[in-house]
Amino acid sequence: MSLLDLMNLLRKKMGVIIALPLACAAVTAACTFFLMEDEYTSEVQLYVLTQSNTSQDKSYVSSSDTAASQQLANDIAVLAGSNTVRTATAKALNMSSLSRYSLNVKSASNNRVVTLSVTATDPNSAKLVADQLAKQTSLRSVEIMGLKAVNIIDEATTPTKPSGPNRPIYIIVALLAGLLAAVAIVVVSDMLDTTVKSREQAESLYGLPILGVLPEMKKVK
Repeated sequence: MSLLDLMNLLRKKMGVIIALPLACAAVTAACTFFLMEDEYTSEVQLYVLTQSNTSQDKSYVSSSDTAASQQLANDIAVLAGSNTVRTATAKALNMSSLSRYSLNVKSASNNRVVTLSVTATDPNSAKLVADQLAKQTSLRSVEIMGLKAVNIIDEATTPTKPSGPNRPIYIIVALLAGLLAAVAIVVVSDMLDTTVKSREQAESLYGLPILGVLPEMKKVK
């Protein structure tokens, strides 16, 4: 099938090409708006700092302290996502587990800040878990890694706007998937159809010239 044949085929089946993607988008929109709950994300940041034990002024921070702190930030990010910290956080909040919450930990390579984010369907719960997760991460970092302190920069804030789900993306993906499915259905249906549709097909199949063509008979009402 040439590209021109494909374009002509799609033009003839334009109803299917339009209807199926719109139907997929409509079903996806209904599911995302009525079946999927809004999600809220609350963030809290930790500042990692090691101080030199040999300096007379304990508030003095050397360049080696800064470099060490940047390396420790990655270790603390891993610790924050560990089962130890998750279990301690759930226990402190009188929860059986944090399975209903989505936790994400990020640490940049060019600074000493670790960002903890908690996503939940309830904004207040997201804030509570984020604050407690930061507290438990700080305590476990001091206990396990022997740090002097891991400071919480700011408490988590209660989110006022949903962070997800990304409904427009879901709808666009469903629209494109429906379009591809419609094209595939039309092409496959045409390939499986063995009926002769034109003079050219008849001449190609049988190798004989066409002597005449009967017009299509219209039904009389």
